[in-house]
Amino acid sequence: METIVETGIAALLFAATFLIGGKIKPLRRFIKNPRSIISFGAGMSAAYVFMHLMPELHEARRTFVESVSMTLRFEGMAIYFLSLLGFLVFYGLDHLRDRLDESIKVGEIGLAFKLQVGGFTAYVWLMSYLLIHHLGTTSVSTAMYAMAIAFHFLALDHTLRHEHGETYQRIGRFVLATAAILGWASGLLFSLPHHILALLVAFISGAIIMNSAMMELSDGKGARYLPFLSGGIIYGLILLPLG
Repeated sequence: METIVETGIAALLFAATFLIGGKIKPLRRFIKNPRSIISFGAGMSAAYVFMHLMPELHEARRTFVESVSMTLRFEGMAIYFLSLLGFLVFYGLDHLRDRLDESIKVGEIGLAFKLQVGGFTAYVWLMSYLLIHHLGTTSVSTAMYAMAIAFHFLALDHTLRHEHGETYQRIGRFVLATAAILGWASGLLFSLPHHILALLVAFISGAIIMNSAMMELSDGKGARYLPFLSGGIIYGLILLPLG
């Protein structure tokens, strides 16, 4: 029951990030440019990737090898291939969006919007599912995961709001918020085999690396280096004794 409550709160936080992320101006009294807050969160996401997700790939590889009933070629290197695949899939989505030069009226739903929001719906669903079935879940690791991913989703919300405007405001944010709740509920309803879970963790690791780079580190989207540096160092120091 304690796990359900903790992860449920995290899922609600994820959903709220999309529903009201554009209205939240945390620390506005101290930080004049709200984009600095996004960059600070980007640093947190980067720290989480390098200090938690990358080491977890090794654990996912071990779990994958031990949970299958056959001898694996390359000793479970498929885990790292799945991480690469997650990276490439979400790069492909961003690349397709850039290439789709659509002339649509304001308020209409274009193909670029459908592709991008569709891909991120699956992304958010999976991240929320992993609240329940993450490898090596503890109360502390759940809290660290929820904090890092909430800031990651805040950057995602900022990016999609900037790229799709009123269409995202009217439709997209509700779709992603719903995906967050459904992902958590799916985790309560069914559990995937350990080797499948390990593959999903690998895939999402590559996806987070890609999306952090594309959404949060691009100079063209107003990234701020010093807040990014601060977020990475501070959150990295928090994670250091927990590893």
